[in-house]
Amino acid sequence: MPLPTRLPGQVDDPDIKATYAADQSIAAPPVGDFTLVRARDLADVVEVLTEAQAHGTPIVPQGARSGRAGGAVAIEGGIVLNVMGLAGVIDLDEVEGIAVCGPGTVTADLKAAAAGQGLFYPPDPASVAYCSVGGNVATNAGGLCCVKYGVTADHVRGLQVVLAGGEVVRTGRRTAKGVAGLDLTGLFVGSEGTLGVVTEVVVALQPAPAAALTALATFDSLDAASRGIVALRRDPHRPSMAELLDAFSIAAVQRLGDYGFPADCAAVLLVQSDRAGHTTQDVQRYAELLAAAGATEVAVADDAAEAEALMAGRRVVSTALEGYGARMVEDVCVPVRRLTELIERCRAVCRTRGVEVAFSGHAGDGNLHPSLFFDAADPVSRERAEAAFGDIVDLALAMGGTITGEHGVGSLKAPWLVRELGESEIRRQQRVKAVFDPAGILNPGRVYPP
Repeated sequence: MPLPTRLPGQVDDPDIKATYAADQSIAAPPVGDFTLVRARDLADVVEVLTEAQAHGTPIVPQGARSGRAGGAVAIEGGIVLNVMGLAGVIDLDEVEGIAVCGPGTVTADLKAAAAGQGLFYPPDPASVAYCSVGGNVATNAGGLCCVKYGVTADHVRGLQVVLAGGEVVRTGRRTAKGVAGLDLTGLFVGSEGTLGVVTEVVVALQPAPAAALTALATFDSLDAASRGIVALRRDPHRPSMAELLDAFSIAAVQRLGDYGFPADCAAVLLVQSDRAGHTTQDVQRYAELLAAAGATEVAVADDAAEAEALMAGRRVVSTALEGYGARMVEDVCVPVRRLTELIERCRAVCRTRGVEVAFSGHAGDGNLHPSLFFDAADPVSRERAEAAFGDIVDLALAMGGTITGEHGVGSLKAPWLVRELGESEIRRQQRVKAVFDPAGILNPGRVYPP
């Protein structure tokens, strides 16, 4: 059955549609046509989902398109439902410590609104300046501060969601406590648009922390860096950030500009404290721990401006690596003490496959982001990179890890999900999906393998 002639918010301009066909992953956009809808309000979302179910048309919910796993790429013959128009902080209650916002709200804007009231929204993805809150909810995004503050799910209290067929439901609560019924909020967070379309988010806020101070430590071996990471995790006052860059990433950053990283080290650790009244003593103590673990040099910031200068190199890693060509930006997570072991073993399999690889990531929570480079014009080169990632998945799982710490599964990792969950668990989760999406129109082919 064909769709109506037009849907609310539909965009027909082919040049505009092309910009909404893909996300920031290497997943290929569709060869054929699709319908683009830029929803303006809740009513638009309801009407589109009502019509889509009536006509059996697949829907791809979409935000800022900053994802790396191919979860927001258009489907041929389907509808891309972009919700960036549902933006803005609707309510901010400083007494209750919550904010209510639309899914199209840029994460940095939510953080700024909270800061204006002396409050803090902790999630801090590397794409914070342009990613959306709805996208963060869809993938359960993490970021630089997870070691202390956790991921998006730890800060979402409730949601408004439109189900396939147009039903609007609310989950969770606005109160500090509440245990009525099942935790459907937790079910929707991280579901990558396969259960419903989020149209409103209630997040918990915290009192604003102190301005962070930074320590930067360089290491001549990954073993020494690992000892430093473990020492930081054992500290009674955990850092608010602990980031690692390997030699390849350091060289790429220094090629982009002089960020003060030495050219001859094996790894760099960047560590921060934002503990009110204790930032100076914390970073000094972290510096001592890192030196005792084997750091060859440790620099400690004296003030917030100097701390930000030390962080500048970390913030440009992605831009720096883009200069080396097409890459798969991956996302595996292992127990913290095995992070640098994973790097060493991943390097070995990539050498065997003939694939160049760079490593950076969130050392404090064992979340590694390998960048596997390939020639975009050579299908064989891409196949080698994909095979190398399959090897990395196997290594991570064998170490008690997971195929994704924060990017989500999307379409690119769907073939590997069964390795982690097993076929029985996949079928069980597909049955749960069918409760909310009986016709299977919501982001088909994403997360769960066909």
